[in-house]
Amino acid sequence: MDAQRRRVVRAVGGGSLLFASRLLEAAGPEPAWDSVAFEAHSFADAARAFGRGTPAESRDIALTSPDLAENGAVVPFTVESRVPATAHIALLVEKNPWTLAVSFGIPPGTDPWVTTRVKMAETSRVIALVATADGNLYFTSKQVKVTAGGCGG
Repeated sequence: MDAQRRRVVRAVGGGSLLFASRLLEAAGPEPAWDSVAFEAHSFADAARAFGRGTPAESRDIALTSPDLAENGAVVPFTVESRVPATAHIALLVEKNPWTLAVSFGIPPGTDPWVTTRVKMAETSRVIALVATADGNLYFTSKQVKVTAGGCGG
């Protein structure tokens, strides 16, 4: 009885691993820009990693966050783009060791709006970068002050 149960458990486990490996193969490799963009140490390098032209400042991007973050480990951000054909929204923190904090692909036909929490090493300019389907880059930025220990200074 125990031997038969072990064979069934092994068969189910092996089948599950095979199924999972096939799902990973179907997903394909990560896009090449991901590793380059996430290793960037400046706004210019991260923007170049998207493989498009020079970013232009835009009032059609709304970046919402607290002006003063008492806990740099979980700073909330919301980015909403009114730029037509938005394909990507990225959030960059200039003084973090790696500038690109997060990048979201925006499928066609969806509202280009994201909310997330980001870790900030220190007070820094935070940049919302929007890439359009036709290859243009737009951005807006905001200074966010991070206080140590929540003491407000």
